[in-house]
Amino acid sequence: MRRLLSCILLSSLTSVTFAQTWRELGPAPISNAGDTGRVSAIACHPTLADRYYVGGADGGVWRTNDGGATWSVISNQLPTTSVGAIAISAALPDTLFIGTGEANFANHSRYGQGIFMSTDGGGYWINVAPQLAGRCISKIVVDPIDPSRAYAGVTTAGGFPALAAAKGHPGANGPLGLWTSYDGGSSWNQVLNGIPNLSVTDVAMVANAPQVVYAAVGHIFGNSANGIYRTTDGGQSWTKLAGGLPTTNVGRIALAIAPSNSQRIYALITRPSDANGNAASTLGAWRSDNGGDSWTSIPVGSIQSTYGWFLCVASVRPTDPNTVIMGGLNLVRSTNSGGSFSTITPPHVDMHVITWDAAGRLIVGDDGGVHRSTNLGTSWEARNNGLGIVQFYPGISTHPTDDQRFIGGTQDNGSNLRSTNTLTWTRVNGGDGGWTQWDQSNAQRIFTEYQGTGNIFLSSNGGNSFSASASGITGTDRNCFLPPYLIHPTDSTRMLYATHRVYRSVNSGSSWSAISADVTGGSGAIRAMAQSSVDPQTVYVATNDGRVLSSIDGGQTFTLRLSGNPGPPRLTKELSADPIDAATAYLAGTNFNMPNVRRTRDRGATWETLDGDLPNAPVNTVVAVPGCRGRVLFAGTDIGVYRSTNDGTTWTPFGDGLPTACVIDLVPQLTRGRLIAATQGRGAWDIPLNLCGADFNCDGVVDFFDYLDFVAEFSSNGSGADFNADTVIDFFDYLDFVAAFSLGC
Repeated sequence: MRRLLSCILLSSLTSVTFAQTWRELGPAPISNAGDTGRVSAIACHPTLADRYYVGGADGGVWRTNDGGATWSVISNQLPTTSVGAIAISAALPDTLFIGTGEANFANHSRYGQGIFMSTDGGGYWINVAPQLAGRCISKIVVDPIDPSRAYAGVTTAGGFPALAAAKGHPGANGPLGLWTSYDGGSSWNQVLNGIPNLSVTDVAMVANAPQVVYAAVGHIFGNSANGIYRTTDGGQSWTKLAGGLPTTNVGRIALAIAPSNSQRIYALITRPSDANGNAASTLGAWRSDNGGDSWTSIPVGSIQSTYGWFLCVASVRPTDPNTVIMGGLNLVRSTNSGGSFSTITPPHVDMHVITWDAAGRLIVGDDGGVHRSTNLGTSWEARNNGLGIVQFYPGISTHPTDDQRFIGGTQDNGSNLRSTNTLTWTRVNGGDGGWTQWDQSNAQRIFTEYQGTGNIFLSSNGGNSFSASASGITGTDRNCFLPPYLIHPTDSTRMLYATHRVYRSVNSGSSWSAISADVTGGSGAIRAMAQSSVDPQTVYVATNDGRVLSSIDGGQTFTLRLSGNPGPPRLTKELSADPIDAATAYLAGTNFNMPNVRRTRDRGATWETLDGDLPNAPVNTVVAVPGCRGRVLFAGTDIGVYRSTNDGTTWTPFGDGLPTACVIDLVPQLTRGRLIAATQGRGAWDIPLNLCGADFNCDGVVDFFDYLDFVAEFSSNGSGADFNADTVIDFFDYLDFVAAFSLGC
């Protein structure tokens, strides 16, 4: 009878697939500033004045054909969005190289996957140096006369402690230094005759005599081998230059050769960093007028604050060897060969690349995107419309009733508010924007923060203005750069805030009191915090010295549950509480070669690994939602979002259209039927969840296979066929399923 009914009704069913596709939310750009995310590389076409290629620090490669009025991404098929260098072959301008891995040494300067080459202007890419995975590419130069010859500078991935941004990648400790190709970029080998195995932070080639190449060895913690090396015979031999250059206290180095006078070279040199990322101020700048044989100090001043390991660039105007631009925290210009400098900083600080387009316009990449000047920096214009490379930190949140309104904190671009269904967001608070909280019981109350202890702010008017809300928080407490904080899930007058200990507010954040002791090993800080919505007395924390702890009294006392848990020194969202069971929580493993998805069912006393067939890649966040049969797990990884419908036994990429980006935050919203993802480098995205009964096989897609699986369950009188949950399996279950299937849910 049931088979007959199936045959009768089958003809009325359409085999429509309701696929889920990610939707980009932005920001692209931040409207009241014109900014987007950090730019780490720019290459301008040698003859087409309005064609630029831009690399986001973790945003992939984009192309403009109209001088930055519009942009299109050309690297979505790559396995990483982290970019350190872009190069164009002047002789073959459709041949492009992408050096992956941002070579700026920050905690968020992620490891690369090698060098990629395209011979059709970015339509198709191949990995020509996969052996460099786990490291970063600082610069690629191609011989403008003989395009078969190219050089690449290779550095470690960054971070403090050292290599934190490598996340334990198995290739992180591989060979560094200078690499070369003699077959048009198809293969690469390390230069071993004279270049030390240390980070090469810049490479420069003489355009009209490409057998002359300079390599800057700039190990950021200092090394006696640091310095500027030169070859005059196409790389057969190399010499470390002296003649007035400093020989001690040398860190990162930037180089610039004057295109109109190859004997004129400039160098910007930074002091070494200490182990915590400090002390790397400007050592000085030098000029050579004889191809590097001798050097003269020039008064650039202090332009890099104490983190020149992150900010060290220089460039010479193509038509004038006396005009040099140098960048650190600020941008400075000299028009008299370095005799004096003036500040020309564009609308955003933190300089990472300086170049010139074919029309001679000055182009810079900074922490706010791309800025261009037609008058050598006297005035600037942002060229970021549609360039979606913003780097979010964890802690994005949404309006309680308006599903178009979001707020999130971003790297060096403050906290930003989305108010309409566009890619444009508005900056509402500055600094490095971190964790946000939107009061779900009062839409007018929003919390934001910026870096440091106690820098938490409250808006009582929906984000129009903010005021400090940190009374009682000790400013000298250790922090993880951006401390996590939470609004109580059922009583919004109660909040938690984390430094190396936990604070509580019982008056909506007006004042705070410390309620816990130091939960770290004595020198760390809390980098993640989660609170159960089922039992708010259950609180979990993870620290940046590798501890995971739980509390059953609202955060006053904690029990150590795990130690030796590696991960980033900054804010994470590696912990999440189960939405159904107060004793269950999830822990993301943020490094390679470790358990990447773990679950506890007893508040952390024991843990099980749910990695299944998940790729060996860092997982930054894990969330669970009630699904069609049990929980559905979502993992935000360094290579996109993965989903499991069977407790982690198997995992599949979730949805279409999301770039291979580093996903650092996931926010499920069942009442709105969507999942929100915040990425480090490609902004925010959302996707329909389609967690409905018609998705009978729980694969996230409503299609004919769901119908077949339901019929099989129904025919065998299986319990899963009780579609209307009336404890009786009958024809009404079949009819209800067909109705839901026909509607796509």
